[in-house]
Amino acid sequence: MADVAVGKDKCGEQRLVSLPLSRIRVIMKSSPEVSSINQEALVLTAKATELFVQYLATYSYRHGSGKERKALTYSDLANTAEESETFQFLADILPKKILASKYLKMLKEKRKDDEANAGDESGDDEAES
Repeated sequence: MADVAVGKDKCGEQRLVSLPLSRIRVIMKSSPEVSSINQEALVLTAKATELFVQYLATYSYRHGSGKERKALTYSDLANTAEESETFQFLADILPKKILASKYLKMLKEKRKDDEANAGDESGDDEAES
């Protein structure tokens, strides 16, 4: 298991994981169901998280516009979350960016639709009476 080491700590020794274990412990303990966390579970969770992030980034880079620009952007990640069935659960966490003006326009249209639907419903109630 030691041959999987990536990165080095402050003393120059090799580490099994790159993510800070203290942060992962805090996140895990924030769940009310978790009372204690053993060290092996903590390290495995950290390693699994690193592998997941690496897979997400690689997939987004390969299937996005990153290859042409040789860069991975937020929009590549958001497109992956929206279009890939595997990463669909991230769609709320990685929404596509839109301009504020487009968002305001969408809100106006939604309000108009809601008002029109409310008017239709009240008109139906009067017709039934």
